[in-house]
Parts: sequence; structure tokens; C-alpha cells
Amino acid sequence: MRAIGNIILSTGNCDAAILIDGVPMPVLVRRSARARSYRLTIDAARGALRLSLPTRANLKKALGWAQDHEGWVRAQMAKQPAVTMLDHGATFPLEGRDVTIQWVAGATRTIRLDGDRLMLGGAAESVGARVQRWLVARARAVLETESHALAREHGLIVASVGVGDTRSRWGSCASSGAIRYSWRLIMAPPAVRRATVAHELAHLLHMDHSPAFHAAHRRIYGADPRPAREWLRVHGGGLHRYRA
Repeated sequence: MRAIGNIILSTGNCDAAILIDGVPMPVLVRRSARARSYRLTIDAARGALRLSLPTRANLKKALGWAQDHEGWVRAQMAKQPAVTMLDHGATFPLEGRDVTIQWVAGATRTIRLDGDRLMLGGAAESVGARVQRWLVARARAVLETESHALAREHGLIVASVGVGDTRSRWGSCASSGAIRYSWRLIMAPPAVRRATVAHELAHLLHMDHSPAFHAAHRRIYGADPRPAREWLRVHGGGLHRYRA
């Protein structure tokens, strides 16, 4: 790690850092041949900044420009929802309803959903990691079942279904028929999740966002998908606040 004024060049988990109120804030640097100027955005889920710049731009100058926007960064971070750790007593959304984690001393490690409580025992220090694994597994099972069932209804073939923790998109569909979703969709209301499934299935017919694609999306979903898309636009970012 090397410091140049308020700029920190790093070889660790981030590309660099700038100082916000004297505290280093990670900066994820992304070079793009299409970029014509610097662009700074907030990655609240990672507690970092994303700095986009032209391929041949000078990194030190770009970071200096970012440092000059300290006030803007401070204001944007103040607007971000607080991070919620998936630990005992925490409440998080599961399929659109609030569920509270309840760790019970002496109980088995098995996680059990009981109404609006997610109950488990085992080691207290591993509650967050185990709850997140449970959520990922539940998301994979639900999304795989819904994807194949809806595909069969419309004469489509899905090659495979997987989940990850993508932040730039809620789902993706390859020309091979392999579909991948963000596991955080399991926290969204079922209608929003199903609209996302229908979106990816529509890509099996049209690998674009043409009028034909949108017509297929609506037909597969069986309703207007715009409210679901709007829900994700407004509330989707908040689903990334929950961490193990």
C-alpha cells in the first residue's frame, strides 16, 4: 500500500482509497474504452466507491478528482440505508414479508422457519454465515423450480439454473439456456421474483430488449411486468444491505 496525499494506492481487496473525513474509503477502479470522462458512483453493498475512467486516463489524476468530490461522497453515503447483519434479533425480508432471526441457546443447528421467526441454535458466532447459506439454498431451490415449471408451460427449455450475488443485474440468460439469478431475489415479493424469472425466460426467445422480447415477457409472466420492475428500481438496492 502506498499513500500519495489523501490518495492510497493498494494491492489489497480494492484498487485504491481516498479519505472521507480522514477515514480511507475503498475505490474500485474500472477502465472502459467507451468512457469519455471520470464517473463516480456509490457501491453501498461493498461500502466502496466505483470510479470509471477512460482506458488511458492517469489513475493518480482520476483519484485526485474523486478526492475533490469528498463532500458529494459524504452526502451520498448519508442517504444509504444502514447495513443489517444477519444475526440474532435482526429482521430481514423473506419473500416480501419481515422475518426475525432467533438464536436459541442449546437448540440444534438446523434452521427452521416458524411463522415470522427464523429459528436456529448451534454456535452463536456463525449465525450470520449459516443464515445466509440457508437463504442462498432456498433461493436456488425456489428459482430453479419456478424457472423449469414456467418454461414447461411455454414450451421452453432451460439448460441450468444457478444463483450468485451480482449487484449489476437480477438475472442473466446465456444463449446456451443457462440462467443465473441474484440469490437476493428470495427476499423480494413473489410477484417480483416471478417477473424476473419470466424476464430471463423471454430471453430464451429473444436475446435483446426489442418489442418482441417485451411482448414475450408479458405473455410468459401473465401480467404487466412493469410494477415488478419498478419495485426493483425503488427497493432492490435495499436488498443488498443484508450481510452475514
